[in-house]
Amino acid sequence: MTDTNLSFKEMCARFDVTPRTLRYYEYIELLQPERQGRSRFYGPRECARMTLILRGRKFGFALEDIRQWLLIYEQEGTAAQMRSWIELADKQLSELSDQRAQLDQAIKELRSLRDETVTSLEKG
Repeated sequence: MTDTNLSFKEMCARFDVTPRTLRYYEYIELLQPERQGRSRFYGPRECARMTLILRGRKFGFALEDIRQWLLIYEQEGTAAQMRSWIELADKQLSELSDQRAQLDQAIKELRSLRDETVTSLEKG
């Protein structure tokens, strides 16, 4: 085993994920570790994929979108993957902007209701 391969436990620790999460990513074929008996070992490819998966999750991408995006690299190469990334990023930016507008409206309404309640208590 080389230094670049991580055990299951090391992979969980390096990326701060639970064993359940790591197993699930394998189950849905986001990761494909090398197996030796019951042991799993993660090389540089799997570490790079995990970095991309976690980054995608941070930005709110669905796991299926991430899986499809990773497949594009394997099937069509970097340029196709980059074009796909731009499309996914544009879609996600739009969704996040919509969510922010909804949150801003909810904050405004909650603040107003809170202030009305404070005023009501002070009068009462």
